[in-house]
Amino acid sequence: MLPGGYTSVMKAQSRDEFRGEVVRFAQALGFETVSAMTVVDRGLGSSEFFVVDNTPQAYADTFSDPGSGRRDPVMQHCRRQSVPIVWTRDTYLSSGALDKWEQQAQFGYQNGIALALHMPEGRHFFLGVDRDQPLPEDSHELQRVVADLQLFAVHAQEAALRLFLPDTLQAERPSLTPRELEALRWTMDGKTAWEVGAILGISERTAVLHVNNAMHKLGCASKHQAVLKALRLGLIH
Repeated sequence: MLPGGYTSVMKAQSRDEFRGEVVRFAQALGFETVSAMTVVDRGLGSSEFFVVDNTPQAYADTFSDPGSGRRDPVMQHCRRQSVPIVWTRDTYLSSGALDKWEQQAQFGYQNGIALALHMPEGRHFFLGVDRDQPLPEDSHELQRVVADLQLFAVHAQEAALRLFLPDTLQAERPSLTPRELEALRWTMDGKTAWEVGAILGISERTAVLHVNNAMHKLGCASKHQAVLKALRLGLIH
């Protein structure tokens, strides 16, 4: 775990504080630039975007151009999948967009990692980090970096939704049963489903069922997101 952990971003109380935490984490991970984007689909092809980044000023207009994003293989990957993409010059070369890579490379966007979290109710969170240096050649080191970024993204998206979405779009407090709350509390402590079952005196399958029910009620795609959302809503402590 990096210094400062992953949870400090959840304490951000403003857009500037959120941006500061995102930039701090990315640079501690070894990347000069970072972009975090929250997207809320409004229906009928309309979406609302909330973006924080530290893009160099000279590249800012091109970076934010929707037409540029439509040609970007990294962005197109993230629109369709939740699996992180580790990208280099070859990513753009193989997709016929080498000219785009050559343009962005001048500003330090030569290699990077990007991922997206696609959540219920048309909410999405994109996080990408970039640098001009090669990515780690050691596969284990690269996997660690990707895992760090994924875990940070789960925390950051919770803060982003809280800060950027108007009150009318904030999720209501769902009603979880005592067993579902207990299962989430022990999951927060890192217990497996088997361990949760043993602690609560229930089967592993029933423990999984309680966690899955909690995920569904909270509108989350993973148990980690469910724990974070339950914390944010004050359902567990």
